[in-house]
Amino acid sequence: MIPHAPWLNLLLALHILAATAWVGGMLYALVVLRPALGVLDPAPRLQLHMLTLKRFFLVVWHAMPIMLLTGWTMIGLAGWSMARLPWYVNVMQLLGLLMAAVFLYTYFAPFRRLRRAIRPGPEMLERLRLLITLNLGLGVAVIVVASLGHMW
Repeated sequence: MIPHAPWLNLLLALHILAATAWVGGMLYALVVLRPALGVLDPAPRLQLHMLTLKRFFLVVWHAMPIMLLTGWTMIGLAGWSMARLPWYVNVMQLLGLLMAAVFLYTYFAPFRRLRRAIRPGPEMLERLRLLITLNLGLGVAVIVVASLGHMW
């Protein structure tokens, strides 16, 4: 038995909660919110999009480091070295770091341009949608690897 098992369980719970907030938030934004906003006129639609994205990105600014730090801490507490990790843990790390990179790019490039635009257009929101869709795909892949990787 691993001596730090209670800490590992707590870290795993935080890790999964952060993943749920991040991946679930992207799914909600793309599948529920975006289509529902279609009934609004363009100006209020854009305003609601901006407010929603601002709040969601605030959640991700907390979820992302929680996920990365709890993951690396669990690796350390389990006694694994980075060189001897199971393949699926390395894949989760890689995909998690890619998700973080996509988020940072999304926040500091297209979202920043959207916030600063005098007349933001729908093409700016489309760019954000594409990047969030990419990150959602990465997040789903992480969940599949995390759920099934230990079987191989």
